[in-house]
Amino acid sequence: MTTTVAEPGSGPGPGSGPGPRTLAWQRRRRSALRFWRQYRTHRAGVLGLAALVLFALIALTAPLTVGADVARVTDAPGDPLEAPSGHFPLGTDRFGRNLLGLVIWGARVSLLVGLLAAVLSVAIGAVVGIVAGHFRGAWATVLMRITDWFLVMPTLVLAIALATVMSRSLGTVILAIGVTTWPTTARLVRAQTLAVESRPYIERARALGGGHWHVMTRHVLPNVMPLVLAQTTLMVSSSILAEATLAFLGLGDPSVVSWGGLLQDAREAGAVSAGDWWYLVPPGIAIALVALAFTLCGRAVESVLNPRLGVAR
Repeated sequence: MTTTVAEPGSGPGPGSGPGPRTLAWQRRRRSALRFWRQYRTHRAGVLGLAALVLFALIALTAPLTVGADVARVTDAPGDPLEAPSGHFPLGTDRFGRNLLGLVIWGARVSLLVGLLAAVLSVAIGAVVGIVAGHFRGAWATVLMRITDWFLVMPTLVLAIALATVMSRSLGTVILAIGVTTWPTTARLVRAQTLAVESRPYIERARALGGGHWHVMTRHVLPNVMPLVLAQTTLMVSSSILAEATLAFLGLGDPSVVSWGGLLQDAREAGAVSAGDWWYLVPPGIAIALVALAFTLCGRAVESVLNPRLGVAR
């Protein structure tokens, strides 16, 4: 009987082992499990994540729990400015609408605007930071001077100016927040890019013929992604607060219900002077809780991805 002996250095035959995609998926799975094991040791981060899951479920199930007609002014179920009762747990607004239903429905808009504005802001900041850190000379100087100009200008003033000259819509609010809050991310990503590009393997990649695009996308971007992810979670809370501020100033979309819009309606109805606390407190508490939850999650993610920060658990 003849036995075939594999030659030294020859690899396994087709189908004898997991392929590259399977190995890559296994590495990602192990990395995700390792991240979760470290994340759940941060009690504040777990608490924030649980709060975010609860708010997300409330927002996603709003069409089933309260219905889209909760925002209709006509045929409102109650009288204007009714105090909290068994029928209306949070009272009614100036049109007689159920405030509990409005707060639940407003979670959809506030969370959506906060997430999209944060993603837009971090995306702009990441691109500017990587480009400014990779290309030296005039390119970096021009980009960082633009970044410095945005940094010294009041963010809220710029957002108000953009929201004023453009049409009043959710897209305008997202754009106004996104294009005015990216400089902090740009400076952080640039500093990380400079640190990454000083490492020896970047020089080896260039020596082997790697171009600018290859270095930025295959080497720099994966190394700055943990910072980008942590910055995104931290930016969501700021974006939600900015959306609430713009809506409170009357610069939001009047056709949608958001937590900031409810506060603006309460101000116009004179709830502060009249003592109608139920008109002001619920949306204000909702904004504060979501902002706090995202901040707790962001700090925990930042601590896990960069243990040298030494963030307290």
